[in-house]
Amino acid sequence: MYSIIDDLILYRNLKFEDTISEFWTLNKDSVDTSKTIAGLLEVAGEYGLDGNLWENILALALAYNENVYSKATEIIGETKGSINTFALHDFKIFRDLFHYVPDIEDELLDAISHYVGNGRDSKLVNTRVRDRILRLSKQLSSAKSDEEFKNIVTEFYKEYGVGKFGLNKAFRIEESNDLNSANIIPITRVEHVYLKDIIGYDIQKKKLTHNTESFINGKPANNCLLYGDAGTGKSSSVKAIVNEYYDKGLRIIEIYKHQFRYLSDILEQLKDRNYKFIIYMDDLSFEESELEYKYLKAILEGGFGKRPENVLIYATSNRRHLIRESFRDKTETDEELHSRDTVEEKLSLSARFGEKIYYGSPDKKEFNGIVLSLAKKHGIDMDEKEILAKANMWELSHGGMSGRSATQFITYLQGQK
Repeated sequence: MYSIIDDLILYRNLKFEDTISEFWTLNKDSVDTSKTIAGLLEVAGEYGLDGNLWENILALALAYNENVYSKATEIIGETKGSINTFALHDFKIFRDLFHYVPDIEDELLDAISHYVGNGRDSKLVNTRVRDRILRLSKQLSSAKSDEEFKNIVTEFYKEYGVGKFGLNKAFRIEESNDLNSANIIPITRVEHVYLKDIIGYDIQKKKLTHNTESFINGKPANNCLLYGDAGTGKSSSVKAIVNEYYDKGLRIIEIYKHQFRYLSDILEQLKDRNYKFIIYMDDLSFEESELEYKYLKAILEGGFGKRPENVLIYATSNRRHLIRESFRDKTETDEELHSRDTVEEKLSLSARFGEKIYYGSPDKKEFNGIVLSLAKKHGIDMDEKEILAKANMWELSHGGMSGRSATQFITYLQGQK
């Protein structure tokens, strides 16, 4: 059966395409009225929608559709050329869809047009993304012309981007049946930590910030290795960087060691997008028998599958050289003739990171300062001497003096209120 969306040129393979087509043909005599409305409600529940569900779903379809026009305008904004003619053609159709009113019972139509959700968070997107979609929906509904409609969508792409990379800041790798390809999946719950939340380590944060700003501004920047003692804020610093610069097009993709074989495919998926990507490797280290480092080394060194300019690698590790140095590593009489070369190859891996930033454990004075700062931030009403006495007892049985043990101590105090 013909549907108006069949006339779209750029915006093919829409998200919710079946639901949109079914709603477009809906009337009082439709056999599948209940099924179609159920489809709208299912989307509303998954994305935490409120208001006009029909318009919201259309806005979602526009926000997620990655096509020649939307990818050309993401982060950059309005583009030139004949592509605008085809985009305007499609936006005229979308504007007609926004103004469409199905011939169904008034009670059902009113419930769809003024839907009130159950107040639960979206299962698929975070609240920030959901709210942007709802604002886009209202703006497009009020557009006075096809040209204004086009400008609103284009501005949305410029400010937020398009598709999963536009609407999310952090991602993980989902392995596929194909050993050579992987799926990049959004992480919808991201820790809201910022650099100001990491107490101390000002020199380290400054180095990391400088390198990252050079990267997002299109200047030369280095792959970065944050190494040092456990619990000192290495991982938190990387998370904070992404939160700080997300609005400037920075995205992060977390990958685990056993997924390194997908690195070439991941870079291929990222190279033509208008974002800056950090591929993040947390707690990176290699044991003697592990060979995954070869995939990483190939990317760091370059070659036919070299790292694109919009991608950097940030890694954290408790080991400066990324591998465990053992007696067997150092012996000259290994059964395998090439074992020493292998060790040297692994040891040289850290040298491929142009920016190496050391995070050491705080001394007693610094640790006490972290504890008191966190106590003040979280409203702990206790004498300073008592707090420090308890904190110094706490760290003895919780891994020593570190930002992590200080944070855990404050969490403990909060639980005692």
